[in-house]
Amino acid sequence: MKRASVKLGDLCSVVTKGTTPTSVGLDFAQAGIPFLRVQDIGGNTVSLENVLYIDSATHHALERSKVRGGDFLITIAGTVGRTAVVPSGFPESNCNQAVAILRFNNERLCPNYLLHWFSTDDAVAQISGRKVTATISNLSLGQIRELEIPLPALSEQRRIAAMLDKVVAIRQKRDQAIDLADEFLRALFVDMFGDPVTNSKGWELSPFSAVGTLDRGRSRHRPRNDPALLGGAHPLIQTGEVANSRGYIKRYSATYSDFGLSQSKKWEAGTLCITIAANIAKTGILNFPACFPDSVVGFLPNNSVTVEYIQHWLGFLQKNLEENAPQAAQKNINLEILKALPVPLPPKSEQEKFSAIVRRVIAVEETMTIFGNELGNAFDALCQRAFSDQA
Repeated sequence: MKRASVKLGDLCSVVTKGTTPTSVGLDFAQAGIPFLRVQDIGGNTVSLENVLYIDSATHHALERSKVRGGDFLITIAGTVGRTAVVPSGFPESNCNQAVAILRFNNERLCPNYLLHWFSTDDAVAQISGRKVTATISNLSLGQIRELEIPLPALSEQRRIAAMLDKVVAIRQKRDQAIDLADEFLRALFVDMFGDPVTNSKGWELSPFSAVGTLDRGRSRHRPRNDPALLGGAHPLIQTGEVANSRGYIKRYSATYSDFGLSQSKKWEAGTLCITIAANIAKTGILNFPACFPDSVVGFLPNNSVTVEYIQHWLGFLQKNLEENAPQAAQKNINLEILKALPVPLPPKSEQEKFSAIVRRVIAVEETMTIFGNELGNAFDALCQRAFSDQA
């Protein structure tokens, strides 16, 4: 039996949005009432970490956009379709015009049921069909009211929401476990080797250039996007793939032809790739031989260090290197800056112990990532089924 669909507007007593205070002659404050924007909503939650504030007078002047516990929020400009249910204990808040507030009877529509519906193909298709594309994409309040959702009995809504909530909770715990593993390795590094920025354990120092081979990638031919360079059997790594590798580069999206290889250089598996443009001092260890352009530096250790030790040492320096990088069109550092960095040299045997632990932690992270991907696929399948006639 086909489920009845109901327009969202028919279920809501309130569908409204906010206003930017400065657009009506008011202003922000240093503290006071939280003022929510698109960036404060994500992952089905509301965050106060980077929130702006307004004072009480402004809050009361913007009466229609007062946010209260139990309200359903959806972003309607810029990044469209982020959703959250405001927790019951959330502080009194307000929001701007990119956030819509929906208020409805929870005895007719379960908030978390609606939350999960917004992640379905049906919701995405309806929203995509109603986006107005100009400078930014947006949804109007009228278009939100016209969204049609399947509406089973409240008990069934709650059953579906509870089932999907459990899957989401497992995914969140998986993500937290990966973050904790990264924190563990940083803490272990400091415990074994001290603060690498200050060399708190007083290890002998050596220039980075003296502990291995350190050189820029190559891409001599111009233009760099010449089709003759591309499409062969030689993996080509770009800066973004290093920056987003989470430590190990396991995939590539482009390849060089034999001609492309002839004007470049192929680095061996195990090379530490270090970005020196745009993303500064982000690193990734190659899992396969690959080429990369001169916006990436390659490092191969000699017998005095391990590649994992150097990677984590650089991780502690990354923020400082990025903040102090010269900037023209984009931030960058040159090879000479890297070569001159003083590397603390603890005993190689201790570095090898650290590297062995790193490899074990990475193996666990990989298992969790595979599990997370499978869980994500299962969630998507469950979600589509739960909101279809098959549920």
